[in-house]
Amino acid sequence: MYIGYAWTRKFGRRKERDMQIRRAQDRDMDGINRLLFQVLAVHHEGRPDLFKENVKKYTNEELTALIRDDSRPVFVGVDEVSQQVLGYAFCVFQQYTNSNILTDIKTLYIDDLCVEKECRGQRIGRKIYEYVLDFARREGCYNVTLNVWACNDAARRFYENCGLQPQKIGMEKIL
Repeated sequence: MYIGYAWTRKFGRRKERDMQIRRAQDRDMDGINRLLFQVLAVHHEGRPDLFKENVKKYTNEELTALIRDDSRPVFVGVDEVSQQVLGYAFCVFQQYTNSNILTDIKTLYIDDLCVEKECRGQRIGRKIYEYVLDFARREGCYNVTLNVWACNDAARRFYENCGLQPQKIGMEKIL
């Protein structure tokens, strides 16, 4: 069990919220879908030339398959009482075997990490991230990697505060 915090609206003080982090289940789909729309809204706002508006990354069928795929674990942080999804992390195991240039290491790639808009700043994302790190260690991974869009300053700062540092930088020239 992990403890998160919720801000009381009336007084602005923190109160404890019990949060469980676990593998996603089919029953979490509505909450995950709600967050998928929030993530895409951030990306659309930052790069409307690349990201569509009012859509989500996965169809319900794709999301169901991902939830059940052990090579692409999806974790959710849920309120222990209401079981409301407060945040998620979509992950993918990566390993390059017999590469001419890369060593044979096992990586856990975080494809997406999101916290409910109303719950941001309550260390929920940090707890989900730390859970993913522990999971990766148990699975024998060498590292955990992710990408962050340059237009998403809040996410970049969050990851830097978690101790991540650039591994590589993607660059572009719009024509």
